[in-house]
Amino acid sequence: MDWLPTVATIVAAAFGSTGLWQLIQRRLDKKDVRTRMLLGLGHDRIIDLSMRYIEQGYITRSEYENLHKYLYKPYIEMGGNGTAKRLMEAVNKLPLHKDSYEK
Repeated sequence: MDWLPTVATIVAAAFGSTGLWQLIQRRLDKKDVRTRMLLGLGHDRIIDLSMRYIEQGYITRSEYENLHKYLYKPYIEMGGNGTAKRLMEAVNKLPLHKDSYEK
């Protein structure tokens, strides 16, 4: 038990040090930048594909699954905005066509 005060002092010094908090903040900032980048890339892809399908006038089942399941849902879960939501609502109204490999 004689080592307990020494360990407590070391832990308190580590948590109180500016360097440790700067390191933690830097790691959080990097994660935030990555999140923003992923949101930006997802947004760009959703907008591009949605506009293409809207201009085309229809969407196939696999195109819809790719857009909705793999791009739109994760984008919304990460905190994406309303622009993609509005376009996705328009895509949801498009006629759904079979894929060329479906009979």
